[in-house]
Amino acid sequence: MSSDSSTSTMSRRGLFALGGAAAAAWTVAGAHRAHAGLAADVIIVGGGLAGLVAASELIAAGRRVLILDQEPETSLGGQAHWSLGGLFFIDSVEQRLAGVRDSLELARGDWFRTAGWDRGPDDVLGEDYWGKRWAESYLQFAAGEKQSWLRSLGMNWVPYVGWAERGQADGGIGNSVPRFHMTLGTGPGVVEPFERSVRAAAGRLVTFAFRHRVDELILTNGAVTGVRGTVLKPSDAIRGTPSSRVAVGEFEYTAAQVVVTSGGIGGNHDLVRRHWPARLGNAPARMITGVPEHVDGRMLGITAAAGARLVNQDRMWHYTEGMRNHSPIWPGHGIRVLAAPSSMWFDAEGRRFAEPGIPSVDTLGTLELIMRSGFDYSWFILNKRIAEKEFVLSGSEQNPELTRKDLAGYLATQALTDVPPPVQAFLDRGEDVVIADDLPGLVDAMNRLTGSTMIRLDPLRDQIIQRDNEIENPASTDPGIAALRRSRAYIGDNLIRTTEPHRILDPAAGPLIAIRMNIVTRKSLGGLQTDLSGRVLDPHGQPIPGLYAAGEATGFGGGGIHGYRALEGTFLGGCLFTGRETGRAAARDSA
Repeated sequence: MSSDSSTSTMSRRGLFALGGAAAAAWTVAGAHRAHAGLAADVIIVGGGLAGLVAASELIAAGRRVLILDQEPETSLGGQAHWSLGGLFFIDSVEQRLAGVRDSLELARGDWFRTAGWDRGPDDVLGEDYWGKRWAESYLQFAAGEKQSWLRSLGMNWVPYVGWAERGQADGGIGNSVPRFHMTLGTGPGVVEPFERSVRAAAGRLVTFAFRHRVDELILTNGAVTGVRGTVLKPSDAIRGTPSSRVAVGEFEYTAAQVVVTSGGIGGNHDLVRRHWPARLGNAPARMITGVPEHVDGRMLGITAAAGARLVNQDRMWHYTEGMRNHSPIWPGHGIRVLAAPSSMWFDAEGRRFAEPGIPSVDTLGTLELIMRSGFDYSWFILNKRIAEKEFVLSGSEQNPELTRKDLAGYLATQALTDVPPPVQAFLDRGEDVVIADDLPGLVDAMNRLTGSTMIRLDPLRDQIIQRDNEIENPASTDPGIAALRRSRAYIGDNLIRTTEPHRILDPAAGPLIAIRMNIVTRKSLGGLQTDLSGRVLDPHGQPIPGLYAAGEATGFGGGGIHGYRALEGTFLGGCLFTGRETGRAAARDSA
């Protein structure tokens, strides 16, 4: 059957011949079985956060929704489940309680400078045109109803507001005030209300079809009218672990509208390397992975084959402070360290990075420094006192108290333990961590870890002593110390996140710690270009009838809402906002 032909609601090819195995694969909401003649107003491809938000909006409008996902039911919620739950708000209750003065105007200035759009942002056919407009709309949302809307759904946040991507002191890129709000419940807490509302409609307005991998969008007279694909063998893989790709059948569904919410490319190193930006030099030979293997980017190419325009594919957001997980869930599983500025950051040969190579300051700027060094890893050097207060590990599984919404338990752990247990587990078991009582022992351990002699004791000692000698100088121009003092000037960081300035080589603060920091693949900042209704555009800037997209597949809106750099706490928010706007638009368009 050609891609331009009219189609039946579901192909019978191979379906009935497969008997029980295929029937088991057509699991619907864990109990209901999909069947020939299944009808839906809207098909959603991808059961992550953006897909669930879009589905909840469609349900509220009375639309019938079919949600397809290649993974088993255990992975519903997608990679948002694994996140720390950071959300970007402007002039929030928590900011005001901390004495932080924020405004839409201030946030807009920070966002627009940081994004750096330069690909036709004011040309309707430019790659950055719709991304910039999504950003303006999102900023108004983040300064307006975003927090009250989420609070009405049962969400709450840790009182402390984090300060990610704080940039430098010259008013350039980055957040000029703290805006990173950690959700009680972390990523699962963000997913929970939308999953709950969608599951409540299962069998009535919602049908789930897990283990259904979409391979093609169906085109009828230039409009997208459905999907074709492969039924995969049933899998009992636990969330995040690889699932089988063994095919047991085929499927075909039609609907008036298809919404693509399939995520980005972070789990597919081949695609990451293919689109690696030339401005950062050669792609890393060695990376670790911050998302499950199924974040593979397949649907981007499939949607492009149906006529969609892909933009800004060389814009991506990979973290520079990654450790291999001592207990991996997916292949190459990496955990990001959210550090404050006290640690010193060195390249693979032991040369201290210049600005912006300071923890928490500028992720993409530091990535550029690392790649310019000629190596694909770097080193943190710190001591136990710094690790006690300044190390937070990103991810829901690394923050058990917050994930179970136990704020009192979280605060008690921070106050009553020397090193939080998840951090201690990495210090004890992490393959990228070395610990020693003195600097000669630390250098020996660092070189043993890499099988080299690149780290030399005397130059490394000189650089650390130079920094330590400046720690009590109130007029110091050392960029790391200046960043440390800016952090301490914010009451939240002073109380919760940043240790009192001290010498790294102070024996009382030991032992010494060195961590080999790897590049962690994570987010796509480009993707399918969409207008403000989430309609997918073709290369001529025209909407493709029947086709919508949301979430990371769209670079979190328009094909590039963040431009080159993000302010952090913006990724979940992008899924929430684009899912909401696209779901509402699809509901209106199908009325």
